Amino acid sequence: MNLQELNAYAIAGKVDELNLISMEGGIYLLEARMHGAPYPLSDTHGHMMSLRSVEHAREVLRSFPKLHFNLVHTVVHDEMCGLVAEIEQPLKMPIT
Repeated sequence: MNLQELNAYAIAGKVDELNLISMEGGIYLLEARMHGAPYPLSDTHGHMMSLRSVEHAREVLRSFPKLHFNLVHTVVHDEMCGLVAEIEQPLKMPIT
């Protein structure tokens, strides 16, 4: 899904929430969730859209309708060691 498609879905009220996923190395990925399914955002070249910060995401989404927007920190054990954390869930915080 690209930004134009996301905007169209948001206007139609089909987007449940947006998640800005914080990855190791200061990389942020944007994901839309519709009907419980994740839809990662792609840039104009079809690559995963990478953002620099929460503020950068706000800039990109400035003209969009108001949506539930969360910052999600992934579980460090999964990223760094490849281990599955059985109890821990990603930390999810709402962004205003």
